[in-house]
Amino acid sequence: VVGGAILSTLFKLGIDRVRPDIPHAARVFTASFPSGHATLSAVTFLTLGAILASAHSEKRFKIYFVALSITLTLFVGLSRLYLGVHYPTDVLSGWCLGAAWAIVCWLTASWHQQRRVIEQPKTQCSARPIKKL
Repeated sequence: VVGGAILSTLFKLGIDRVRPDIPHAARVFTASFPSGHATLSAVTFLTLGAILASAHSEKRFKIYFVALSITLTLFVGLSRLYLGVHYPTDVLSGWCLGAAWAIVCWLTASWHQQRRVIEQPKTQCSARPIKKL
């Protein structure tokens, strides 16, 4: 998340795009491009979704965690458009930047698991089954 925040800030400083001038919108004083909220929600939610999905062996859990993380990411970005503090391209670029960073983090973790630098996820649940009476 810290790496994603640094990346978002560097893009904001480098591009320095002004925000939409809408009188009723919330007052924000940073650059518009890319949307920091969209970027960081993608980084956080997609990374957590990937971690939680990899921790489960059942496909339904994997689908649930990935779908939930994508839904939360989309809602955060859409809320920035609703508030009128970003252009659609700001939010889209934030999603792309955040997703790219989350993929890089996921691939790095997978690479470390293959090299056995970090522990590989367990394939089966370690909980004991409940006996039926």
